[in-house]
Amino acid sequence: MKKYFIQNCCGLFLLTLLFLQQGCVKDTCTQKFTYTYFQPLYKTTAEARANIKSNAPRAIVHPGKIFIKGNYIFLNEINKGIHVINNSNPSAPANAAFIDIPGNVDIAVKNNILYADFYTDLVAMDISNPLNISVVKIMSNVFPERFYYEFNADSNKIIYEWVKKTETVQSACDGNDQPGIMEGMLFNSMDAGLSSSSAAGTPTGISGSLARFAIISNYMYAVSQHSLRVIQVAEASNPLLHGAISLGWGIETIYPFKDKLFIGSNTGMFIYGLQNPQMPVMLGSFNHVTTCDPVIADDNYAYVTLHSGTQCQGFTNQLDILNITNIQSPQLIKSYPLTSPRGLSKDGNLLFICDGRDGLKIFNAADPAALIMVKQFLIQDASDVIAYNGIALVVAGDGLYQYDYSNPADIKLLSKMPVQL
Repeated sequence: MKKYFIQNCCGLFLLTLLFLQQGCVKDTCTQKFTYTYFQPLYKTTAEARANIKSNAPRAIVHPGKIFIKGNYIFLNEINKGIHVINNSNPSAPANAAFIDIPGNVDIAVKNNILYADFYTDLVAMDISNPLNISVVKIMSNVFPERFYYEFNADSNKIIYEWVKKTETVQSACDGNDQPGIMEGMLFNSMDAGLSSSSAAGTPTGISGSLARFAIISNYMYAVSQHSLRVIQVAEASNPLLHGAISLGWGIETIYPFKDKLFIGSNTGMFIYGLQNPQMPVMLGSFNHVTTCDPVIADDNYAYVTLHSGTQCQGFTNQLDILNITNIQSPQLIKSYPLTSPRGLSKDGNLLFICDGRDGLKIFNAADPAALIMVKQFLIQDASDVIAYNGIALVVAGDGLYQYDYSNPADIKLLSKMPVQL
């Protein structure tokens, strides 16, 4: 059996080639192969842009990143768009609408303007009425890394869907005309930044710890695999690109805290200062083994989860807690072994960690050098969490969960919006 792969931002699609039959007639040898692949479907750019609006709600299938603004949850459906969820009652959230945005994986909000990536473009939308959003501006080529690979899509078409196909072909035994490897890399969506402000009152809302967009005051900062883009949003409905700063390689997440940006990468955490918000400058860093690296921070500490995987390489799965009182020289306080940690969030002394197949773990972090686990919920493939005002919102492989932690001694499930399996 031969295995080939189609790669997109969500991982690897398995393409399996099965040897079915071969026969030799005189000097001719043939064999049959059955193979599965994912074929891209296209829309014109004009069609895709016209459909960026509040459409009928859809089932959640492949949940990505989360953002809270007021009573609404904006949940990314990877590469498809954004679910608009009315969360006025966290015990009974309502799937209210779906915004179709092909290629979308990231979300940020300032005032009533939501920013989302649209493959290589940035789209700004008025969400004053989340059930009737409208596009106010589209900026082209803000994220040039998000290209089509070996699909030769022209500038007037974009991929909006992948369709599974299975075919059987006959080829010569010498293998010269066997099906080749078909690759279609859209872009890396490796999945930071939790604001300490009120989700209802802050103009920027709250994002999860896997975000690549962060807003501080009049600027939005967006990381790619190797750069930081600076976008002025003083007039929220009219974002302006200022330029890009090289960050090296393997950049994954960004977390805003006060006047600093905490950037997670495959090889370490970087801290950038915003004395000049148009030109962030690195103040300090902490290096670690090659792994994935979401990060959050408060006044004195940074919390970094390290996990291994095909994109991240390495074999380390742990939580590192760093003392950042000397911002130029963060010091490791302690490392805690975990299973496969990803997103994390902190509210007061409670630290929430999504630990993959081990679900959601909640720790008392009053003493960072001596964490105490107070609760664990065994949910499927927990990936990201926002903890705010007594409610923890968790994205997992089988649904969107909400937990009430207003009483730390009695943390309990409020609701689950299931994923369509």
